[in-house]
Amino acid sequence: MVLKNVKLVAIFIGLLLGVSNVFAADAGTATAKHVVDKFQSELIVVMKNGKQLGYVGRYDKLRDSVTNSHDLNKIARIVVGKEWEKLSEEQQKKLVDVFSRLSIASYAHNFKEYGGEAFTIDSEEETTRGGVVVYAHLSIPNDKDVKFEYHLKENDKSWRIINIVANGVSDLALKRSEYTSILQREGFDTLIAKINEKIDNYSKL
Repeated sequence: MVLKNVKLVAIFIGLLLGVSNVFAADAGTATAKHVVDKFQSELIVVMKNGKQLGYVGRYDKLRDSVTNSHDLNKIARIVVGKEWEKLSEEQQKKLVDVFSRLSIASYAHNFKEYGGEAFTIDSEEETTRGGVVVYAHLSIPNDKDVKFEYHLKENDKSWRIINIVANGVSDLALKRSEYTSILQREGFDTLIAKINEKIDNYSKL
């Protein structure tokens, strides 16, 4: 059942950014909506061919979809919070790389089968912080819909997803606490090792 998997979406790229004071979007947010719509459509295609593709095939198909729609560099920075500034340039690059691979691997593992699900975009709004929130839901046959909030910011004149909230849950807020704690207590190498272990586990399940 895909529902169980969809609830994990927030783990991969969600971050509580405290977006507030939302007001109605104007025509300028159309590009942000398009980014979300395109990404959701690509997920459905992969789900429909999930079994034939296998994990490696799904990973390859989703690599460009995820990197083109998500600001993985920004997400990685926010995940480790103030610890980011303590990392060397080489460590920062390594963290972005491994976190990017984790994000793609998570999608490849969790969106692996299709049972008639369908994404629908419901509305979009701008925020006073210059971002856009796109509201959508995933319809699942014989089950409850899953509600999504996609938070996007403009980066180099292109909208990118920086946060996904599924059914009100943004689990990377917890991951931020977890990753920061690991950095402080066990160090950078241990954090990278733990993330690589998660990626390896996704490829085996």
